[in-house]
Amino acid sequence: MFSILELLLILLCSSVFLKHSGFAQVQHKADNFIYHGFNESNLNLNGIAKIHSDGLLELTNISYYQIGRAFSRFPLDFHNSSFSTNFVFAIHPEMANLGGHGFVFTISPSPEFTGALAAEYFGLFSNSTIGLDSNHVFAVEFDTIQTPDFGDIDNHHVGIDVNDLVSNVSASAAYFFLNDQLKSLELIRGNQIQVWIDYDEVEQLVNVTLAPIPSMKPEKPLLSTKINLSLVLTDSMYVGFSSSTGSMASYHYILGWSFNKSGPAQDLNILKLPSPPSLPPLPSKPKSGKKVPVFKIMVLLIIASILGTIIFGGVYIRRKKYEELHEDWEEEYGPQRFSYKDIYKATEGFKDKGLLGSGGFGKVYKGVLPCSDIQVAVKKFSHDSGQGMKQFVAEIASMGRLRHRNLVQLLGYCRRKGELLLVYGYVPNGSLDRFLFQSNTPTLNWVQRYQILKGVASALLYLHEEGDRVLLHRDVKASNVMLDADFIGKLGDFGLAKFYDHGSFPQTTCIVGTIGYLAPEVSRTGRATTGSDVFAYGILMLEVACGRKTIEPHRPHGEVILLDWVLDFWKRGVIVETSDLQLEGKYMVEEMELVLKLGLLCAHSTPAVRPTMRQVMQYLDGKAVIPDIPLDSSRTTNEDLISSYSSASKDCFSFSITASILSYGR
Repeated sequence: MFSILELLLILLCSSVFLKHSGFAQVQHKADNFIYHGFNESNLNLNGIAKIHSDGLLELTNISYYQIGRAFSRFPLDFHNSSFSTNFVFAIHPEMANLGGHGFVFTISPSPEFTGALAAEYFGLFSNSTIGLDSNHVFAVEFDTIQTPDFGDIDNHHVGIDVNDLVSNVSASAAYFFLNDQLKSLELIRGNQIQVWIDYDEVEQLVNVTLAPIPSMKPEKPLLSTKINLSLVLTDSMYVGFSSSTGSMASYHYILGWSFNKSGPAQDLNILKLPSPPSLPPLPSKPKSGKKVPVFKIMVLLIIASILGTIIFGGVYIRRKKYEELHEDWEEEYGPQRFSYKDIYKATEGFKDKGLLGSGGFGKVYKGVLPCSDIQVAVKKFSHDSGQGMKQFVAEIASMGRLRHRNLVQLLGYCRRKGELLLVYGYVPNGSLDRFLFQSNTPTLNWVQRYQILKGVASALLYLHEEGDRVLLHRDVKASNVMLDADFIGKLGDFGLAKFYDHGSFPQTTCIVGTIGYLAPEVSRTGRATTGSDVFAYGILMLEVACGRKTIEPHRPHGEVILLDWVLDFWKRGVIVETSDLQLEGKYMVEEMELVLKLGLLCAHSTPAVRPTMRQVMQYLDGKAVIPDIPLDSSRTTNEDLISSYSSASKDCFSFSITASILSYGR
């Protein structure tokens, strides 16, 4: 029997061990885990699979007709079959142009596959077991060799398999760049590729998405198919990887792995992943027995020295030209980092002919990424911009992991001494304000305007309620709404955005935003809320419906401020008369009246009266009836508010009173 002192010592040692063991580092729970490398991962390895000292998981090497597997040590509860996983892999073939047989991610009732064969069977099946419903095996295969026996006709393909290796659906390895442009992937060159596999039991939908490191998860999956996995998976299942070699062989590496049975899998931090070994060098030529004269050697050395000096000098000058900055905070953010050299080439050296627009914080250039023909817009912050770095960090932090069809997509960024650059997907039709307020652009019809308003509302609902944290945009306005080729509205420019936790309140008391869109309480407290975003959205609704800017100083007194002008027409019962004359009455009166009244409700001076963005969507979708707009006799006019903005302390202001730097496309 142990004494009390001995038991205390055992408990103390156990707690110290657990604190410093890999279990804490890999965050392994009963139904979810994340591994950045596999040291202390407690995986069940068999065959020739092994873990390198740096945590790299090697499933197979260049041995022929071998199997390597790595599975979770314990089974997971698959009573609910929904799951989400992502991992990063790399394949190094024995022969540069010929892969081995690839590998699979699989869910199986056992980590052991008695009698399973190597080669094209991936170590999962044999001649007698392949295709049997009793297998209860789900797999996603990454095949790098042609296998016509099983119906596959394409090399380097990805397939979704159930109890068999004849894929339910398959496609050549590729990913969607900018959501709709398919870009091929080569699996056997040692490229590090990230994979996301998601299954929704309610929808019975399997999605498989690929992208090269360090790209973010594309919005559109490579494979998407309906499968009822509740009929395939049992209540207790193992998850893992299986790989095999045949007459040709490859190293198959897994760098990191995240899995979750109760929600989305955690994102992998690519900076924490181990690196696979470099591809082996080409064999050197055999040495000749013929001796070279000493004089020739000296001449060659002198020439080599001169050339080396010239080349080194050129490289040094070129490197200084493209020299970039890296800081620790960048590790926290998700989007891809582009090289300055690629951005410089994409914009042809930031020539004026590619200039899309300019504003208080810099310029925006149109470009085409080298080797991809992808059109981008590069936002280049000014050298002398005092708040440039602050806005740059805010936009990176805000946009890095946001994925919504009505948000401008941030593709990546770059930092160089004195220069800050953000790379966006190019939005060909530019900003909404051009089509509303400029005479040299086509008039948007009412259907387009209504859909744009719904799109922006959907984006704000996503920012306010559907993320892990609340994100205030703080600069909703027409010049920050971009229009794609189909005139779909996309909210952009997150330079003033602010995160805070659900259920808490933002702490900042600085007044930021654009005059005319600022809620009255912001001028008094400096504190923005979701309600102040709703206020700005209400002003946007009035602009879209009326075809007028929020402030027009050239108009007669009483018409200068759009909100006050529409409010006066509403009080007189003729609110529809404020509609844009360019529409020539071609709209549904009920929808026009709804938008104008909802704009007034959103821009009400009392924050508690304003609806949430979820309610706004319900009104726009016709799922709820807009309430009466309460009168506010103590309302402060917007002209008074503008005067108070101008007289307030300038130290904490960040107004956007100039034209948007994205006015001509992004």
